[in-house]
Amino acid sequence: MGAEGGGRRRSLRWGVFAGCGAVLMTGCASMPDSGGLSGVESTPRQEAQVRVFAVPPRENAGPAEIVQGFLEALTSDDPQYEMAQKYLTDGARRRWNPNASTTVLSDGPNPVTQRPVGDQETNDAAYVLTGSRLAVVDEQHAYRPDSGGYSGTVHLTLEKSTRQWRIDSLPPGVVMGKSDFQRNYVSVNKYYFASNVPAGPGGQLSTVADPVYVRSKVDPVTSMVSSLLRGPTRWLDPVATSSFPSGTALMKGVTSLSPDDQNKLTVPLNGKADRVGQTQCSRMAAQLLFTLQDLTPTGVSEVELQRSNGRRLCALNEDRAETIASHGTARRPQYEYFLDGKQRLVRLPSGSTSTEPDPVPGALGEETKKLGAAAVSRDEESAAAVSADGRYLYVGSLVAGASTGDAVLSSEGLSPQDRLITPSWDGGGDLWVEDRDPKHPRLVMLQKGAGQPVEVHTPELDGRVDAVRVAADGVRIALIVEKEHKTSLQIGRIDRERGTDGRLDVSILGLHSVTPQLEEVTAMSWAGDSRLVLVGRESGGVQQLRYVQVDGSTPAGNAPASLTGVKQIAASEDDRLPLVAYSEDGIVRLSAGAQWQKVLKDGTAPIYPG
Repeated sequence: MGAEGGGRRRSLRWGVFAGCGAVLMTGCASMPDSGGLSGVESTPRQEAQVRVFAVPPRENAGPAEIVQGFLEALTSDDPQYEMAQKYLTDGARRRWNPNASTTVLSDGPNPVTQRPVGDQETNDAAYVLTGSRLAVVDEQHAYRPDSGGYSGTVHLTLEKSTRQWRIDSLPPGVVMGKSDFQRNYVSVNKYYFASNVPAGPGGQLSTVADPVYVRSKVDPVTSMVSSLLRGPTRWLDPVATSSFPSGTALMKGVTSLSPDDQNKLTVPLNGKADRVGQTQCSRMAAQLLFTLQDLTPTGVSEVELQRSNGRRLCALNEDRAETIASHGTARRPQYEYFLDGKQRLVRLPSGSTSTEPDPVPGALGEETKKLGAAAVSRDEESAAAVSADGRYLYVGSLVAGASTGDAVLSSEGLSPQDRLITPSWDGGGDLWVEDRDPKHPRLVMLQKGAGQPVEVHTPELDGRVDAVRVAADGVRIALIVEKEHKTSLQIGRIDRERGTDGRLDVSILGLHSVTPQLEEVTAMSWAGDSRLVLVGRESGGVQQLRYVQVDGSTPAGNAPASLTGVKQIAASEDDRLPLVAYSEDGIVRLSAGAQWQKVLKDGTAPIYPG
């Protein structure tokens, strides 16, 4: 909870676990019995094995000490906040729901005396918690960026029966500072199936990631299983579906789950799932496997689901899960692509150190048309390219001798900046492109890259689109939107419906910015199932590269190494592959653990399939 800076040392107990042994370091700093309170000092980011335990209220502690101890107890690893509840009256304990929300502040809550500190005569006291909001995690564990001031009142009373100060009124949920939140919580993708995207080859379903935050050291496996069973978060729910029957939950009495020494997880379910067939059960197990794959140190390699009577319902391992559903990060592109100095589409084997690209097979790799931007389908069998002047969109096969034919779309914009921009392919093979013609701006989708263009409805769009990237799942879209000389990265849901006349109606809904702290975003690319990489800057700041989650949070790990003059950037959903960028040095590449390396001086528009 607290301020990044001055203030007392915290009185929490620190438990450090290594291997089979444990060393417990305890200390309880003295707290004032009266007077003002300082902000609760944020705990520096700790390694995963560090556990933090709270202490109960001291006998005859004053109001200030009670408030301070309660705030610190909220940042501990106490599973049910039992120690924090010891600072509350019986009535407040019954009313308080710590799981209702978690408010994240930039520097933690600063308690300010609202009225003279209580004593034995007044029998009550009050403090106002203040701070700057960064985000809120709701009861579904969904993260949402927030801003503005925070204010919440904590009221205390001197209990008649015990003559001890206790909190009898407090803000809802939990509140803590940014660094405590980063230490206590971890972002995990739970997986559902895209509800309005056709099945792929062999009947494979398309998975869609739904990131949530759970407490990292408080049984995260059980928390994630329970969260998955409850269904998608509200934002994703309209375009995602779960194979678990409505009402499915863990069997009564099951409070903790953990994989065995063979990395197999057994999940006992209630009666709602007793009658599902093997196909549906396998899909349920696949959702669990995808969700839990990175949550434990060794991962979960097999899931067994059990009926309410304890008998086996089905079991599924990782290999079989991949046949049930396509997984964005499981697709490893064969090549990375860009335009060379002759304005033709060229490619390099993905992950290679080669710096000598080859033209792609087909007309787009020839010099017959000067290109300004391109996109390659995720199966790498087709490509779309925008002419150098931005007026025409061509689609061609990536096979020797293939031609592009006539343009599939054209723009009437008067200048290249007011015409077509870089297109994007979704996982179902549909092609998306924005026409920036001021007289008729439109986002267009071409089914399978051909046919009559479908104009996409964007009722919530407020600004001009500078870039479009569709996620592999086909149900989420990222846009760079410009308004009043500022640009933001926004995420929306793709809603597809068939009218009574059979015509496809497509809309982008639920648009929201995931970069409220940035004044400018100039380039972006999907870099995982729920992560993007972007180029941007804060107000008054310098250009920077950073990762951002689709919910607006900052993922764990380091940001990409800095690079000056970045104009375009490309990443693969497979994070084993390098970042590729177009900068003042031409095409450059960044592999894990390395520095940026030059690939080609005369090159632009780097892309991976998608």
